[in-house]
Amino acid sequence: MSSFDHTKYRPFEPVAIANRTWPDQEITKAPIWASVDLRDGNQALVEPMTVEQKKEFFKLLVDVGFKEIEVGFPAASQLDFDFVRWLVEEDQVPDDVYIQVLTQARPELIERTYESLKGAKKAVVHVYNSTSKTQREQVFRLGKDGIKDIAVRGAQCVKDHAEKNPETEWVFQYSPESFTGTETDFAIEVCDAVIDVWQPTPEKKCIINLPATVEVATPNRFADQIEYFCRNVKNRDSVIISLHTHNDRGCGVAAAELGMMAGADRIEGTLLGNGERTGNMCVVTMAMNMYSQGVDPELNFGDMDRVISVVQSCTQLPVHPRHAYAGELVFTAFSGSHQDAIKKCLANQTEDKPWDVAYLPIDPRDIGRSYQEVIRVNSQSGKGGVAFALEQEYGLALPRWLQVELSPIVQRFSEEDGGVIQAADMKRLFEEHFMTSSAPYALGNYELSKKDCDTVSAELAHNDGNITVHGEGNGALSAFTSALSEHFNVRVDIVQYQEHALTVGSDSQAIAYIQANIDGERYNGVAIDNDIVSASIQAVLATVNQKVIASEQANVA
Repeated sequence: MSSFDHTKYRPFEPVAIANRTWPDQEITKAPIWASVDLRDGNQALVEPMTVEQKKEFFKLLVDVGFKEIEVGFPAASQLDFDFVRWLVEEDQVPDDVYIQVLTQARPELIERTYESLKGAKKAVVHVYNSTSKTQREQVFRLGKDGIKDIAVRGAQCVKDHAEKNPETEWVFQYSPESFTGTETDFAIEVCDAVIDVWQPTPEKKCIINLPATVEVATPNRFADQIEYFCRNVKNRDSVIISLHTHNDRGCGVAAAELGMMAGADRIEGTLLGNGERTGNMCVVTMAMNMYSQGVDPELNFGDMDRVISVVQSCTQLPVHPRHAYAGELVFTAFSGSHQDAIKKCLANQTEDKPWDVAYLPIDPRDIGRSYQEVIRVNSQSGKGGVAFALEQEYGLALPRWLQVELSPIVQRFSEEDGGVIQAADMKRLFEEHFMTSSAPYALGNYELSKKDCDTVSAELAHNDGNITVHGEGNGALSAFTSALSEHFNVRVDIVQYQEHALTVGSDSQAIAYIQANIDGERYNGVAIDNDIVSASIQAVLATVNQKVIASEQANVA
C-alpha cells in the first residue's frame, strides 16, 4: 500500500462568519512594518548570525525604513542579550525606532528580558504562549483555563517590570502562538484576558499579534479568522492587530495581504522570506506589491542589490533567481518575442506617463536594476552577473564554460574583500587566471607553413633562454599543440574554442578563448592580439603555462 495517503489528513474547519467585508476592501496604505529577521529569521539558520553580522543587518533594516525591529530573544541566548546591550549602550537605535524582544510568558525569562533592555529609549516587549488545541492537549497537557492563566500571569509580569523602569517608552505585545490552530473564540478569550491586564487606551495601544505559526488553510480562510477576531476582540480601538504569517502552503504574502484587508494594522516578516520550514512572509514581496499598485510602502528598496548582498552575507542563504522583485533574472527576457515587446514599450515610455511596459510590472530602475540583467556583483552572484558586467564594461563575451570557471574565483575574492565587487576587479582576476601567455614562456617569432600538412616553428622566450619548438598538424592550432606536447612531454588536446572581435575597424583586436585537456586536467587560456591566429596560439600557450606552473608547485610540495 502506498504511504502517500491523503486520507490521514482532515480539512481545516473554517470560522463561521456572516457578511464578511474583506473581499471588497483594497490596500491603500502601508501597514506598520516589523522586521523579525534578527530573531525569527536568525533562529532558522543553520549557522546563526554573529554579533557583527547582526550589526550589519540592523543597519540595513534601519536604512530601509523599519520603525519596529525584533532584535532577539535575549533571555534565551547570551549572544542575543549582548547584542541588545550593544544597541542600547552604544546608542545605535534611532530615536524613532522601537527595538522589539521576544520572551515566553515565564517570570524568570521576562525578568532577564527587561535586564537586557535597561536604558532603552523605546522598546516592544513581545510575550507569547501557545494556545492551539494540539499544543494544549499533546504538549502542555493543560485545559483552556490553564493556558489562559499562563497568558494572564505573563502579561501581569510584563506590566510590573515596565512600571519599575519608567524611563523607557514601553509597548506591550502578546501572541497566542499557533493562532491558526486555535479555536478563534478561545483565541479571543485569551487575548481579552491579556487586554484586561494591560488596560490599553487609544492613546497608548497594545499589540495583539496573530501568528500563522503554521499555515494550515487557504488565505481566504485566514482572512475570515482575522475579520472575525477584529469584530469581536475587546477594546478594538486600543489594540493594534498584527499578523505574522508563515509560508507552509506557499501563501504567506497572500495571507498577510488578505489579513490586512480583513482589518489588521501591522505586519511582521523577514526581508526575503527566511524563516522556519518554508519561511516567513517576505516583506520585500509584499511591500513591492503595494508599490506596483501606486501605494507608498513606506520602506525604501531603491537599492535592491544592497538588500540582497547583506541578507545573503549574513544568512548564508542564496536568493532564488526567480524571487519576486529581488531575483537575478526577474527582469531578464530570454524569449525573443518578449525582448521585442519590452523594447517597443520602453521606446514609448516617457516620464510623464504611468508605467506601462509589457512583462515588467515595475520599472527595474526603481530598485537599481535594468531589465537585461543585474550588473552589480557580490559574493553570492552567479556566473551570469559576472559575465554581463565584463561584456558591458570591456566587450568580453565569455563562453559559458569559461563563465563557470571564473565565477567561483570572483566569489572567493568578494568573500574576502566584502561587499560589491567592481568590474575592474573582475577583469583583473580574469586576466591573472587565464591570460597567462607571457610567463613562464612567452611567444616570440613563429612561422607557419603548409605543404602536405600544417607545420609550425615557434620561438618561446624563457628566463633560462629562448627555445624553439616544432610541430605538425591539421591546422595551425593542431600543429602548435603538437609542438608543445612534444617539447614539454605532455598531451595537449583542445576541447573548447571560441573567438570574437573586441573592436571594429581595420585595426580591430581579436580575443581567443581556449580550454585544453593536458594530461587529463583542464586548463583555460585567453589571449588578445591584432591577428586571430596569433591570439589563438597564445591562448594555447597560456594553458600550457598554467600546467607548467602547477607541475613546478607540485614538485616543490
